[in-house]
Amino acid sequence: MSKLRHRAIRGLKPGDSFEIRRTFTREDTLAFGGLTRDYNPVHYEPRFAQDKGFSGIVCHGLLTGSMICEVGGQLAWLATGMSFRFRRPVYPGDTITCCLVITQIDERGGAHATATFFNQHGEQVATAELTGFLPTGRSRDILADMVAEGDPTNAI
Repeated sequence: MSKLRHRAIRGLKPGDSFEIRRTFTREDTLAFGGLTRDYNPVHYEPRFAQDKGFSGIVCHGLLTGSMICEVGGQLAWLATGMSFRFRRPVYPGDTITCCLVITQIDERGGAHATATFFNQHGEQVATAELTGFLPTGRSRDILADMVAEGDPTNAI
């Protein structure tokens, strides 16, 4: 079972932080482009990417940003807003660490968080501001029941 899901069941508070790491592959970029229909040549054609000042093809920014979905999904965070700043390119083969910190939670479970993304060299590649709702009350009880039943909808 996911440790993050257990933390959501116990309850979350401002200052709670979560870290995940992922190495992006060329196949990830191709799959993401196919899913989103983002066929910008900067993600597919080295000559085009180099003409734009990159050393090779780059991963989609939202592919990198999608790392927050793993954390959010495990916490049962219902997103209402996301704002990204992409600061450096992410190349296939790069290992990205996403650090998400909950900054505010109100009495209804409305929450704000920040996320920072670093590559394997410690360089910041992106930041994000997030809003949404965390599970409270009955939702946390249902989440606990789901985990007790083996959490069948959770592949992590």
